[in-house]
Amino acid sequence: MSETPTPAPESPRGSWPLYEIFVRGKRGLNHVHVGSLRAADDRMALLNARDLYTRRNEGVSIWAVRSTDIAASAPDEKDPFFAPSGDKVYRHPTFYDIPEDVPHI
Repeated sequence: MSETPTPAPESPRGSWPLYEIFVRGKRGLNHVHVGSLRAADDRMALLNARDLYTRRNEGVSIWAVRSTDIAASAPDEKDPFFAPSGDKVYRHPTFYDIPEDVPHI
């Protein structure tokens, strides 16, 4: 009589870290956020992201970044956070002379 192997205990999915997934397409120059997923480790995050977000071979590079490692500004602080650049008028091109022969400016 053969014994059935006991499956290894798995950690519940809720305890897996959340990853943000960025994919660079074949025609793109930058990575674009395409979604989020939970995975047990970095390798699993990359494999699952490949299977989930590049099913039609549209990607050439994938970044899987733990959400806890991303520093972001808060949406409710957008006015005070970006306000300092408004008082630096030298950053605006209105003070520069643009030659006539320069197109598309």
